Amino acid sequence: MENLWRIATGQDPNREDYEGVEFWSEPERSGWLTKQGEYISTWRRRWFVLKRGKLLWFKDPAAAGDRGSTPRGVISVGDCLTVKGADDAVNKPFAFELSTGRYTMYFLADNEKAKEEWINSIGRSIVQHSRSVTDSEVLDYDHSR
Repeated sequence: MENLWRIATGQDPNREDYEGVEFWSEPERSGWLTKQGEYISTWRRRWFVLKRGKLLWFKDPAAAGDRGSTPRGVISVGDCLTVKGADDAVNKPFAFELSTGRYTMYFLADNEKAKEEWINSIGRSIVQHSRSVTDSEVLDYDHSR
């Protein structure tokens, strides 16, 4: 029933969001995190996989290990600006936030070590996959005078 609700409300991610990402094989990082819901602010424990600039989440590790699985959600980390600790923001231990210019998502790790490892892994992925400035976007002040 939940799957029908997700399809009807358009909550399943677009296949193009994770096309070509073999999430079931050798992720950069994977593990349990608790994620705050986007529409209803409840906290749900999900299995997360970070691979090739995508942070995907699944109901459990078995779903993430199946090629035919559809993730419950996908974030392109290249669109993210910051990842940082957020214990004070949500009044919960081991919290961190992932922010784009439009929204902020909150997560809870199981302990401080896991929190720091996720922040570091996502941070590295943001740097590797962020859209870099091209030469045509750089304003040359010396030649524009």
